[in-house]
Amino acid sequence: MKKRKLILIVLALFCGLFGGGLKCLNASAEEVKVSLTVSPQHESIVLNPGETFHGTIKVSNASTSTRSTDYEVSVGSFSRTKGSNSLDDYGDINYIDRSTYNMIMDWITIEEPNGSVEPNETVVVPYTIEVPKDVPAGGQYASFIVKDATKLVSEGEGVAVDNVLQVLSILYAEVTGDTRQEGEITTNSMPSFLLNGPLTAESMVRNSGNVHTRAEYTFQVWPLFSDEEVCTNEEDPETSMILPDTERYHAQTCELPSVGIFKAKQVVKIFDKVSIVERTVIICPLWLLFLMLFVIIAIVIWVVMRVRGNKKRGRNSSDD
Repeated sequence: MKKRKLILIVLALFCGLFGGGLKCLNASAEEVKVSLTVSPQHESIVLNPGETFHGTIKVSNASTSTRSTDYEVSVGSFSRTKGSNSLDDYGDINYIDRSTYNMIMDWITIEEPNGSVEPNETVVVPYTIEVPKDVPAGGQYASFIVKDATKLVSEGEGVAVDNVLQVLSILYAEVTGDTRQEGEITTNSMPSFLLNGPLTAESMVRNSGNVHTRAEYTFQVWPLFSDEEVCTNEEDPETSMILPDTERYHAQTCELPSVGIFKAKQVVKIFDKVSIVERTVIICPLWLLFLMLFVIIAIVIWVVMRVRGNKKRGRNSSDD
C-alpha cells in the first residue's frame, strides 16, 4: 500500500513540474481520442461546360473526447507519383503538383472552409464548381484536404501546437464533350513453373484516352483434375482506377499447396479491351527436384551397369 502511494506522489510531482499537474494525463488522453474523418472518400461527377455544380463533403469527429475539433478545408490537386515498383506509375497520392487535368482546382469555391465539429457529430461543408464555357472535354481531378486546425495548448508553457492530421476526399470529374475512351493491356502474364507459392498473375494497362476509368481483374485457379476452384474472384473482380495518360501495374496472388499441378486463368479488362491468359502451372519444390534428379541418375546408372553386365556375359559365352 505504501509503495502504491509513493508511486502516485512521484507521478503527481512529475506532472506538476512538466505538464501542469495531473491535467497533463487528461490532455494526452483527449489528444489520442480526436479523429477527423471525411466522406465521401471519393466521388465521381459529370460536368457540363458553363454550368454551376453544387456539392458537399462531410467532416466527422469520431471522438469520445469532450472537446470540439477545429477543421480547415482546402482544395488540392490529385495525381499519382511513381511507385516503389519500377513498373508502376501509381505510388503515393500527389495532391500538390498540377497538370492540365487539375484545372478544376481553380473552379472550386469552398463556402465554409473553416469550422468546428463536436465529438461524434458531422458537419456538412458545401462547395461550388463554376465550369468555364470553353473548358476542354475530359477528366479533371482534385482533392479536398481536411486538416485538424485545433490548437493544442500546453498548460505549463502556454504554447500552442498545430496538429498534423490531414484527410482527403478525392473528386473525379468528367467534363462532357469530345471525350476519348482509349486504352490497351500491354502485359498479362503468369509463370508456368514455380519452386514454391504463391502464384502471382501480373498485368499492365495503359489509359491513352482523356477520361479516367476502372480496369477490372479476374483471377481463377483450379487443380488440374478438378473443377473445384482454389482461388477465385469471379463474383467480385478486383478493380483499380486508371487516370488519363498513365499506366498501372497490378498483381493478383493465390496461395497454393507446396506441390501440385494447377490450371490458372486471368482476365483483364479496360474500356472495350479484354485480355485472357491461361496456364498449366507446375509447383515443384527444390528438394523434390533433387530427389527426382537422384532417382533419374540412379536409374541411368542401373541401366548402364545392366547393359555392361549383359555384354560381359555375352563375351564370356563366346569364349566358351
